[in-house]
Amino acid sequence: MTPTTPEPVPGIGDHNLGWSLAVLLRRWHEHVEAALDDLPHGSRGYHVLAAASRGDAPTQAALAERLLIDRSVMTYLIDDLEAADLVRRRADPADRRVRRVCSTDHGSEVLAKASQLVEHVEERLLGGLDADTRALFRTAAAAAATAVQEASPTPTPAPPSSR
Repeated sequence: MTPTTPEPVPGIGDHNLGWSLAVLLRRWHEHVEAALDDLPHGSRGYHVLAAASRGDAPTQAALAERLLIDRSVMTYLIDDLEAADLVRRRADPADRRVRRVCSTDHGSEVLAKASQLVEHVEERLLGGLDADTRALFRTAAAAAATAVQEASPTPTPAPPSSR
């Protein structure tokens, strides 16, 4: 008979959340980066493109905060996605100093393909779980991440000054 719960890993403990998340994230990152090799900035580019494709076009600052990417890094990332015709910046009608980032038609096509690749990687990564447990894990992980982010909505700190 196959056990229904994994055996504890010696030295790690029965339910070490940090270790579990680190293993999953490392494997996710390795495989997603390989799958998204053609997309500028790989998984970071994917997350920006996905966020820019949902509903109202977010500002660059909001993208940086939501995705936990330094604002100066976000500028270069968006520059590269824009050069690849995946996103475009447009002035906010309420404040022309603010730039909103939205997906282009080409970006939407690329996102659809990239999403399929990421979904395939995630299904393989979580393949040891039955379908109901995979769905529960995804829902619980999203709820936990949202709760953490909403509890501390502080912007990503800027890198230290080199003065």
